[in-house]
This record gives sequence, structure tokens and C-alpha cells, in this order.
Amino acid sequence: MPRPSEPSRPTRRHAIGVTAGTLAALALASSAQAAPTSVRPAPGAAHDMSEAFDEVFQGRRIQGLPGAGHMHHGGGYSVRIDGQDLHVMQNADGTWISVVNHYETFATPRAVARAAVVELQGAALVPLA
Repeated sequence: MPRPSEPSRPTRRHAIGVTAGTLAALALASSAQAAPTSVRPAPGAAHDMSEAFDEVFQGRRIQGLPGAGHMHHGGGYSVRIDGQDLHVMQNADGTWISVVNHYETFATPRAVARAAVVELQGAALVPLA
């Protein structure tokens, strides 16, 4: 206990507690700032792969066809950008990822194709070896 004439100083235990609390607050603040970029599918719509598409998006032709593609990665859905195969995979929660956007999930194969076009910024899609 501090003497009445001495000003009270924080103890090491108090300093460690304050530091740990500050670090925890900073971690929560930084995770709150990181807005999720992923798109969650609507209930029931995520597993519906029957929709084929063929459109021009930002000057690139994107196509999607169910029942083709990589059967070992999500039921066989083929996505192409300018005629080149874009490797896509359906996650267990029904969302989709691609080789271009591997850490970002999308609700549909069309959305993953559009995101890949944006990410490529005009670059050609190189086939996987």
C-alpha cells in the first residue's frame, strides 16, 4: 500500500492488464473495420446450379454451364472467360470460389465469374496445367 506522502504508481500487474486490454480493444476495432467482402447465398438458391449463363461483362465473354467442368470440386459446373476455363469450386456452405478469387466467396457461379473479370483487369486467363 502506498504511503500517504507518495503518489500512487501503477504496479506491473496493473500495467500488464492495461496493455492486454488495449491489445484486445485494438483487435476488436480492426476486425470491426474489416467489412466482409463475401456474398452469402439466399436460402435455397445456393445449391441451384441449373442456371446456365452466357453474357458479356466488362467487355469479356463469360459463360457458365452446369453438369460440366471439375466434378471433384462441387458437382460439375463449367465457367469460362473468353473461352478459357476458370476453375471454380463450390464450398460446403453453398458459396463459390475460383482460382482467381480463392479467398473471397460468392453466391453463384455467375458472380464468381464477374468477380474474376474484375480482378483480372483485362489480363488473359491462363489455363491451369
